[in-house]
Amino acid sequence: MENHEKQSRLWGMLCHLTGLSLLLGIPFGNILGPLVIWLIKKEDYDFVDEQGKESLNFQISITIYAIISGILVIFIIGIFTSIALFIAYLVMVITASIKASNGEGYKYPFTIKFIH
Repeated sequence: MENHEKQSRLWGMLCHLTGLSLLLGIPFGNILGPLVIWLIKKEDYDFVDEQGKESLNFQISITIYAIISGILVIFIIGIFTSIALFIAYLVMVITASIKASNGEGYKYPFTIKFIH
């Protein structure tokens, strides 16, 4: 496999994986991580440009959904939506990372397209 393609896959995967930096306690790390990778590498690799936008749109969307779910905790339903959202978040980010490392693009479901 060509080195350029390997690098493209690596950076594409990191666009998704850095979204998990929020779990390390970095405020808005889920948005900042993919944003930094995307901004630095989007000009070098088309795959990173595509996957970076996808990851950013998902991370912004999931942040909005989490805020809404947090508000719904007042009505008890938010406890269940928060748990479901967290599990879906982990599964989708890990799935996207694996697919990107294999050179496959990943489209997150239920994502609002903020960046085109």
